Amino acid sequence: MKKHIVGVTGQAGFVGNHLYTTLSLRDDVELVPFERSFFENPSALSEFVSKCDTIVHLAAMNRHEDANVIFNTNVALVDKLITACDTASSLPHIIFSSSSQEVKDNLYGKSKLEGKKQFMAWSKKTGGKFTSLTIPNVFGPFGKPNYNSVVATFCHKVANGEEPTIINDAQVGLIYINDLVKVFIDAIFGDVKCIALDNNSFEVDVEPNHHIKVSKILELLLKFKSDYMGNGVFPNLEDYFEKSLFNTFRCYVPVDHYPVKYTKHTDPRGAFVEIAKTQTSGQFSFSTTVPGITRGNHFHTRKAERFAVIRGKARIQLRRIGTNEVINYDLDGEEPAYVDMPIWYTHNITNTGKEELITLFWINEPYDPEDADTYFENVE
Repeated sequence: MKKHIVGVTGQAGFVGNHLYTTLSLRDDVELVPFERSFFENPSALSEFVSKCDTIVHLAAMNRHEDANVIFNTNVALVDKLITACDTASSLPHIIFSSSSQEVKDNLYGKSKLEGKKQFMAWSKKTGGKFTSLTIPNVFGPFGKPNYNSVVATFCHKVANGEEPTIINDAQVGLIYINDLVKVFIDAIFGDVKCIALDNNSFEVDVEPNHHIKVSKILELLLKFKSDYMGNGVFPNLEDYFEKSLFNTFRCYVPVDHYPVKYTKHTDPRGAFVEIAKTQTSGQFSFSTTVPGITRGNHFHTRKAERFAVIRGKARIQLRRIGTNEVINYDLDGEEPAYVDMPIWYTHNITNTGKEELITLFWINEPYDPEDADTYFENVE
């Protein structure tokens, strides 16, 4: 099978990282790694573009104290990419991340509009294919607080015990990062509805799929804080927006929040421990593990999961996909405790004791082999 070769400028950014890691899970895609330094190295940039069937141009500056710097930087990045294509005599399909801000009177929006015009001129001159995606406000895990979105800022502040401030309680249109990534992938493979701007240039107006007031977002996050972080209770995950917001929130929970110890009730009959309280459906299971054996080494992109050690000793390890830092939690059934698995974190559990390990698991979706949302990657 011939693979489609894709490069993503800005692959280390919020949207770029999600797109790059999602594409890495596909068997029909080969990724060409990109580094920001390529923009300062014409030969490296030309080599990059020459390898790609499709380039998704996400690299851009969003914020700066001087708006003119934003405009000049973003326009220059587009110009450098076009120059590299010309130098390499390469005609990749260029997919451009524009913004709903392009029709507004600010220099960030104007930089996006100017970039789109430059790519259209390149497309008309060379016959290369160009697609512009006009993107609304995006939210999801790993967004940068005070930079990417109000959701990222509020999640960070609420999870870390800070006081969020609502400046304008407006209704905002949002799209969840997983949904936006799907639009990009559909555009790469030509499966998205486009508006033809001319013979070789196309536009996709990406609509927000959630409309919600800022105060409602904060209300939900504060409830996650009290119910989930305070009492270990999973919210109802049937509503798609609330599940998406919850999975976003979980990625801002401080590392030292875990492991969370259970309340162990004992009497002459033995002991009783409540493992998980939920307002949603799901699947409970348990495993026994002999000493020295490791289970897991996989991650999920949408599922919420809890590991509860009730007998024996264990080490639970987590690592965010695309990073090297490993988080270690040591648990002992003498003081039963749990750790929850954030999405996009590969995780495992190892029996570090001398007796059989008993672990209880809860996950919010029953296992479906046709849509398992389970991807294997070693933590270490």
